[in-house]
Amino acid sequence: MEEAEEGEQQHQQQHEDSRGGTLMMQTDCSRTARSEEDRDTLWDAWGSWSECSRTCGGGASYSLRRCLSSKSCEGRNIRYRTCSNVECPAESGDFRAQQCSAHNDVKYQGQYREWLPVHNDPENPCSLKCQAKGTSLIVELAPKVLDGTRCYTESLDMCISGLCQIVGCDHQLGSTAKEDNCGVCNGEGSTCRLVRGQYKSQLSANKLDDTVVVIPYGSRHIRLVLKGPDHLYLETKTLQGVKGENSLSGTGSLLVDNTTVDFQRFPDKEILRMAGPLSADFSVKVRYTGAADSVVQFIFYQPIIHRWRETDFFPCSTSCGGGYQLTSAECYDMRSGRVVADQYCHYYPENVKPKPRLQECNMDPCLASDGYKQIMPYDLYHPLPRWESTPWTACSSSCGGGIQSRTVSCVEEDMQGQISSVEEWKCMYTPKMPIVQPCNIFDCPKWLAQEWSPCTVTCGHGLRYRVVLCIDHRGIHTGGCSPKTKPHIKEECTVPIPCFKIKEKLPVEAKLPWYKQAQELEEATAVSEEPSWEVGNWSSCSLTCGVGLQTRDVFCSHLLSRETNESVVLGDDSCKQPKPTLVQACNRFDCPPAWYPAEWKVCSQSCGGGVRTRDVLCKQRLSDGSILELPETFCSPPKPTSQEMCENEDCPPKWYLTDWTQCSVSCGEGIQIQGPVCKKKVKTGEYVVVNASSCAGLVLQQMSRPCSLAPCTRPKLGQKTNPQITGLRKIYIQTRKQKKLQFVIGGYAYLLPKTSLVLKCPVRRFRKPQIIWEKDGKHLISSEHITVAPHGYIKIHHLRSSDTGVYTCMAGTSQEHFVIKLIGESNKIISQASRIREEETMKKIQKNEAYNRPEKYQTANLSNRSKTEKQIQVSDASSRYDNIISRLLALKPWSEYYVDPADPQESFERNISSEDYHVVEHSLANTVAIDIKRIDDVIQSLTQQPVELHDNNSRHLLSQLALELARSYVENHEAPVFKADHKPVSPGRSEHSLYKPVSGFSSSWRSSSTESEVFEPHEILPEHSLRKPVILRKISAAQHFSASEVVTHIGQTVALASGTLSVLLHCEAGGNPKPVISWVKNGEEVTYSNRIRLKSDDSLEILEPVEADVGFYTCNATNSLGSASVSIAVTLAGKPLIKTSRTVLINTDAPAIAVDVGSVVKTIHATNVTIHCQVAGLPEADVTWYRNKSRLYHSPRHSHTLFLGNITYSDQGQYTCKAVNIHGDVSESTQLQIIEPPPDTSGAERLEMLLSEIGPEVPSVLTSLSGSTLLVSTGGAALIGCPVKGDFTPHITWLHGSQPLNSGTKLAHQILEGGQILQLTNISRNHQGEYTCVIQKNPSDSLAQKAFLSLQADYQWALVGHLPCSTSCGNRGLQHPQLRCVLNKKEANVSHCQEKPKPSINPIACNRRDCPPRWMVTSWSTCSQSCGGGVQTRRVTCQKMTGGGISVPVPNDICILSAKRPVDSQSCSRQLCVEWATSSWGQCHGPCIGPRTAVQHRQVYCQTRDGTIISPEQCQVLPRPLSTQNCLADMCSVQWRVSPWTLCTATCGSYGFQSRRVECVHHRTGKLVQEHMCSWRSRPSNWQRCNMAPCENGMSCKGWIY
Repeated sequence: MEEAEEGEQQHQQQHEDSRGGTLMMQTDCSRTARSEEDRDTLWDAWGSWSECSRTCGGGASYSLRRCLSSKSCEGRNIRYRTCSNVECPAESGDFRAQQCSAHNDVKYQGQYREWLPVHNDPENPCSLKCQAKGTSLIVELAPKVLDGTRCYTESLDMCISGLCQIVGCDHQLGSTAKEDNCGVCNGEGSTCRLVRGQYKSQLSANKLDDTVVVIPYGSRHIRLVLKGPDHLYLETKTLQGVKGENSLSGTGSLLVDNTTVDFQRFPDKEILRMAGPLSADFSVKVRYTGAADSVVQFIFYQPIIHRWRETDFFPCSTSCGGGYQLTSAECYDMRSGRVVADQYCHYYPENVKPKPRLQECNMDPCLASDGYKQIMPYDLYHPLPRWESTPWTACSSSCGGGIQSRTVSCVEEDMQGQISSVEEWKCMYTPKMPIVQPCNIFDCPKWLAQEWSPCTVTCGHGLRYRVVLCIDHRGIHTGGCSPKTKPHIKEECTVPIPCFKIKEKLPVEAKLPWYKQAQELEEATAVSEEPSWEVGNWSSCSLTCGVGLQTRDVFCSHLLSRETNESVVLGDDSCKQPKPTLVQACNRFDCPPAWYPAEWKVCSQSCGGGVRTRDVLCKQRLSDGSILELPETFCSPPKPTSQEMCENEDCPPKWYLTDWTQCSVSCGEGIQIQGPVCKKKVKTGEYVVVNASSCAGLVLQQMSRPCSLAPCTRPKLGQKTNPQITGLRKIYIQTRKQKKLQFVIGGYAYLLPKTSLVLKCPVRRFRKPQIIWEKDGKHLISSEHITVAPHGYIKIHHLRSSDTGVYTCMAGTSQEHFVIKLIGESNKIISQASRIREEETMKKIQKNEAYNRPEKYQTANLSNRSKTEKQIQVSDASSRYDNIISRLLALKPWSEYYVDPADPQESFERNISSEDYHVVEHSLANTVAIDIKRIDDVIQSLTQQPVELHDNNSRHLLSQLALELARSYVENHEAPVFKADHKPVSPGRSEHSLYKPVSGFSSSWRSSSTESEVFEPHEILPEHSLRKPVILRKISAAQHFSASEVVTHIGQTVALASGTLSVLLHCEAGGNPKPVISWVKNGEEVTYSNRIRLKSDDSLEILEPVEADVGFYTCNATNSLGSASVSIAVTLAGKPLIKTSRTVLINTDAPAIAVDVGSVVKTIHATNVTIHCQVAGLPEADVTWYRNKSRLYHSPRHSHTLFLGNITYSDQGQYTCKAVNIHGDVSESTQLQIIEPPPDTSGAERLEMLLSEIGPEVPSVLTSLSGSTLLVSTGGAALIGCPVKGDFTPHITWLHGSQPLNSGTKLAHQILEGGQILQLTNISRNHQGEYTCVIQKNPSDSLAQKAFLSLQADYQWALVGHLPCSTSCGNRGLQHPQLRCVLNKKEANVSHCQEKPKPSINPIACNRRDCPPRWMVTSWSTCSQSCGGGVQTRRVTCQKMTGGGISVPVPNDICILSAKRPVDSQSCSRQLCVEWATSSWGQCHGPCIGPRTAVQHRQVYCQTRDGTIISPEQCQVLPRPLSTQNCLADMCSVQWRVSPWTLCTATCGSYGFQSRRVECVHHRTGKLVQEHMCSWRSRPSNWQRCNMAPCENGMSCKGWIY
């Protein structure tokens, strides 16, 4: 405490002024020497400056001095200065807020609070006042804030020692420096411009809002005032292109894109203020809300973001002997840091382009001099380069303002006075002369109308006149005005005084002087006016920004009559005045930056999806027509997509290999298999499995590879293991009486009474004589009825009801159970006696009764009494199967088969001891075995069924289970004898089908006769023999793994419920070769998609099934020997479904036909017709047949097939099959029609086949009794056949008209096939007419058949003359034939003859005579130089071409007389030879971008090979060298250095802070450098809290240290 008091006393004495400051201090080694001023006073020298109170954001540092006199010294002993005037990082937060938050850990009034700063306290701005968050509580937590804290948020003034000190914008204490309106300290306001204006709303029904003004980034002192009913709102866009909007919903201050906005709303106006600078572009908009107009006044200071900056000096004009070099100025974008086009800087009048500076360079004498030379690079003999211009062009317009231009170039004069053009930068030391100026800015002549004359009458209707003159800009009456715009000089007038004489029908013409004066002026003007230019209106601009074009019509016209304004258009030569311009520029201002997408590139894949890309660049079209490429941040989002999926077609299916399967073993060595699968890549890029038949080419071979898993573990020798009982998890059902049965422990048996049984217990690692048997929890011993054998089995003689129960085999700690139940009368399961015995067992266990057993087993049994509960659970569990077994017993699926029972081997008891470790499931005669897991699956499926389908699916699942039992029964017994039904097989069932129509469990639909038989258990085929496809039927119920997933096999019915999400249809087929599986729905091939997929095992998966998926799905298995097919029905919630066919069957010869219902049958009479109606539904639907809506009573009620035998015309009509169940009904119909047998057409069919073989493309026709017609084209061919009925060979004669066709006929023809075919060739008009074939069967019997041949109107080529001769002389002149397309000798469009062959007509020779001599030239040779100017030559000779085609040279003088000799050489490749040149790299300087890493620059310029610098655009095709690079700079070897923490500002409590100095120093020298050189590394913290321990004795941190 004494040290604290001394520190407080010392601090107070240090702050005393001259009136009380008598503190004596020890000498400070860092104290500076006393100044002259201090020597005249009693003060010692000032001490060193203290650590800055802040590390950023502006802090304070102090210095002390002592008074050397015992008396008081005048003045203060402490002084302050600002420090750390760098911006704090954004994450550091507000300094005053940090001081408030330091008190969050200190309880105030008994609770912790979160404190927020209170700014701008007018009474005491330097006290630390904070407000508890969420309350109105404001507390002064400290009497003064830390030094360097801002007094006010909008001021640089800072608190020092609790007092507010003035700080100027130069961050100096006591400074009065202020920022100008542009935000520049002590600036002149030249970096920004004042913008003020007014906006007035213009209401429109189509516009709800409008833009008032766009205020750019960096603007300051913004103020807008809206007067009126409308409302202001803001839209922003940052430099990164992020857009935002603020509706300004309420009065107050808000933060919009890091800019504070002050908004006030009043009833009649709104005021918006922003101090700025703006951190984004702000668009101020107005939203129309009232009917009255609003006015917005605005004012702000806009920064000049494009400014001129001076460049470095250009390279020297000479390398020695004295030259000069200049600087230039470039326009610089302050926001993007890029050089932009000069016109950006011309927008601001405040921007004054710096004048170029000129300096001498390379003053050393050239080596070729004599060692002494007076350097005078710029004298009278060698003047500076200068600007020279050409004369101004003619003005673009004769009046109204035009433009004229000239060319300005920089020229240089050498010592000989030769003037040559040089680069423009050499003349930049003086301003460049303008190249465009306005001209003829005076107004064009226009019409001037004088006053109207008085009316020509004093009453009634008359006329009045006026004089109209064409006045130019000088006020002189002249021509040049457009006649179309001339005002009229005469109009009717009415005097409102009634006339008392006969009213004149026409107005009275004017008298002199008005009429005469107007007429004279009119006539004079008409006589004196000459043809003049008449111009139209300018068209709309071709572009909205950049540089667009406008055009107008200009033509020379002459006025014919003033009265009618009639004029005539003349040629341009008739007008003497200069023709007005036709084109002018428009919208000459910069476009906003926009996205420019390029063309799409080629897709990455030719099929199956893929990606295509394109370049999307941000560009800006400037007012000079050029396009400037910009960074992407300049363009508004969204950016057009640069990548998209290609919309190409699916790829053709191909063979692929599947993924490797899992290892075939769970431990040790196994194999993995990779098989082929047919897939195709769809246009979405996904792979879809398709039918194997779709893939062409060789099938990929199945691959296999070894796989190795962890070694299989085996028990070590000598290791003790528990006994293991090997049981069988099966349920046995006795189907017929049998003397003796044998079972293995572990299952359930439903047996008939009086059956003897043997129950064995196979055990490993245990001695069989020590096995203990129990029944219902009681120890079982041998008796007359039950024998307990020492070989691990028991035998029960002649079962009775008391034998039912749970039998347990116990081997040490292992045990297995076997439940026996009896089948009583009416298939009732007898189990009541067993439950009674189980209850008695429980009572005896509770009384701890001992059992009569050997002593050595007594302890073991007593210790395992908990097994009794397990016995009861087994018994209870068995009851879950009773219901299913009872229903199976009622179905009796095994009743169709009879097996001759064989007595079991009597010596079984004697030989069973030989079975040590192997369990063999014996074939049990008259017994069916089912896996317990199979029954559990059925029970689980039933529990997961939807409620509405529970009964139907229960019946269906049990039916499938019964069929499985039937197959199992057949497979496990020898020599099955089937009850063969020798009756004809009814349609819908195969001969040995297991789907028998047994009442109560028959399939809900039956296989159609068109579907193949499925594989039956008794069909045994050789293993390697060739065989047709056979579809394997899985006799199991549809597995509902969940209420939403259904898995079923072929031949079953699936009922879709509301929650069904997937259906999997299995189809397995056998055959050799292996069949190919395909799927068909309702007779049409299934279309695979992402929802309906063909899986690798050929099963069909339907995801998210819908109503459209309902139907019959047929699995087709095909190989080279044949095919097979079976269907699966998919119904909607069990509703009936009928398999239909929409075909039209026409039968003309078959005696019997069979169709599915829904088709149309057209057949001849006496045919047997079978109509199948394949029905599916749950429950099974009742089927009824109707004929013409009348029920067929004689048909069986449940028959699915309708047979109609020996049909007649009375059987025609509509036959309808109607299926009905509890879920609804459905019906389908077949239309039966009787048709007449067709005539014998064997002869005609044979003849038509012959005609097609002789001439497949030749028109043909068969003759008939009534006559057939054939249209043919001229020049073509035709075939006419004469059909003959029967097999005889008649004599046939052909007639054309009435004349027989023979060898003497002029018509081109040929008779083929014994006269049955007439072939006509090269048909002309003579071939038209009637052709008759006379068939002579015998001398007295003949038949005449006719055909008519007509020519169709045909287009053809016709010769109409020859073209002019191709040459005038020589031997190559030809006249080619001129052809026309004609129809009936009339010219037609050429397109009609495009496919017609043109006639081959040879051209005619013409003008075959000697040519006059003429100059002949060869081709130009290759240029001698590729750039810089070269020469190319050719040969020029005078020659004469003779009529024989020989070229004869003649003297050049002859050709000179007729034509000037062509040149034989010319210059070429005159473009400059250019290259990029660079200067040496400049110094390596900042900014530092890494450790010892900075940036250096060099000049890159375009020059010719002789060193002349030219425009960079001429080198654009060459790769440009780099102008900047990273370099090693020792000055960037810097680091942050920190000093020790200062003494804490408080000794206790939560107010203490301490700081330290953080400096950027050179790594090697340790000298201070500017902090920005260390900016590439994060800056260490320079302040922290300290002394947080609570104060004692009620002190509240009063020990402040300053």
